[in-house]
Amino acid sequence: MIKLVIILVVLTLLGAFFHDKPQAAARTETATFAGGCFWGVEDTFRRLEGVVSTTSGFTGGHVDRPTYRQVSTGDTGHVEAVRVTFDPKRISYAELLDAFWSCHDPTRARDGEEPHRSIIFFHDEQQQLTAMASLKELSGSTAFDGRAIATQVRPAVEFFPADEEHQQYLAKLGRTATCSVGERPITTRLASNAREARQQH
Repeated sequence: MIKLVIILVVLTLLGAFFHDKPQAAARTETATFAGGCFWGVEDTFRRLEGVVSTTSGFTGGHVDRPTYRQVSTGDTGHVEAVRVTFDPKRISYAELLDAFWSCHDPTRARDGEEPHRSIIFFHDEQQQLTAMASLKELSGSTAFDGRAIATQVRPAVEFFPADEEHQQYLAKLGRTATCSVGERPITTRLASNAREARQQH
């Protein structure tokens, strides 16, 4: 009888342990894109399924913790950018790149200090390779009517979030478009292949 009670207690404790054990959180990755006015770029990425969060901010410059007003002068070297946290099981980096190409005009050449330059900031070697492959595919296509793409591909550096008033700016105003959002729909073979591979797993 005592043995039976001990066995029941052990089974109860084991059941409670496995029941209460927290599930492993989904593995997320980070991507950073600069494509002009960050209000519109943020709005584009925030709407994508698989994107966990978006943050508007500044990166790529030489001033610590710059303000929106400072960056707007073009003197700090920063660009307006959006940091995207995403679940790679629900959306691939290549698919994010398609959204990036689609929401702004990457052929508009900007001056060196201009805060609205088009830049892809990669966080690891795989992102760099994917970004370069996407850029190469579009450069050899007629997606932008033969105009040269001015987008740079650079390693990610320190990112400074903008003030709260600039976060999810369009959502707060109830607006769905600004700057050059929805420039043109872009679908690369690279992203299509990545989507198919992701859906097969």
